[in-house]
Amino acid sequence: MGLTDLAVIARSDGTREKIANPRYLRSRERRLARAQKVLSRTQKGSRNRAKARVRVAVAHRKVRESRLDHHHKLALRLIRENQTVAVEDLCVNGLARTRLAKSVHDAGWSILVRLLEEKAARYGRTLMKIDRWFPSTRKCSLCAVVSEKKPLHVREWVCVCGAVLDRDYNAAVNLIDAAGLAESLNACGPDVRLRLAGATGVESGTHRTEDTTCVPA
Repeated sequence: MGLTDLAVIARSDGTREKIANPRYLRSRERRLARAQKVLSRTQKGSRNRAKARVRVAVAHRKVRESRLDHHHKLALRLIRENQTVAVEDLCVNGLARTRLAKSVHDAGWSILVRLLEEKAARYGRTLMKIDRWFPSTRKCSLCAVVSEKKPLHVREWVCVCGAVLDRDYNAAVNLIDAAGLAESLNACGPDVRLRLAGATGVESGTHRTEDTTCVPA
C-alpha cells in the first residue's frame, strides 16, 4: 500500500497491477475550504450558521462515503479473485503523526485492511499480515540482498545483481515470499520473478500487466 498508488499487487500467476490512489479529500479540498469559510463568517446561534454547518458536514460525508465505496469494491474484488491475500502491516498511527498525515488519512489504509479482513472471513479466504519490520522495499526479490534504506522519491533502483527493480512491485513480490505463497512463482523461474518485480517505462492506471519485459542493467 502507498500514497501515489493506493495498492500495488503482484500475483503468483505472473500478473501484476497498480491501483491509483483516488485522493478524495485532496480533490475536494477547495470545496471543503469554501464551505468552512462560509461557516466561520456566520453569526453564532443564527439559522444561517446552522445551515452552513450542515453543508460542511455533508461535504465531509461525501468524501468519507466515496472513499469507503471505493475501498469496499477493491477489497471485494481482491478477496473474490484470490484464495489468499497477503498485506503489509503498516504503522498507520505512527505515519499519521508525520508531515504526510493528511495524505495517510486520505488514503485510508486501515479501512482497506479492515474490509479485507471482514470479506475474507465472509467468503472463507485467508488474509495474512506481514510484519512491518520485514524489509520488503529494500530486499531484492531476485537475489535476496538487502540494500540500504531509500528515500520515498526513489521509485526504481538497481540491485547489485544488475536487476532494475520497481520499488513497489519488488516489495509486493517479497510479500508473496514472506507469506509462503511463492511455490508457483518459483516454479516458473527467475524470468517470471523479474517480470513481476522489474521496472517498466509505462504503467497504466489499474490495468493488469502480463507481459512486461524487464532487462537487467
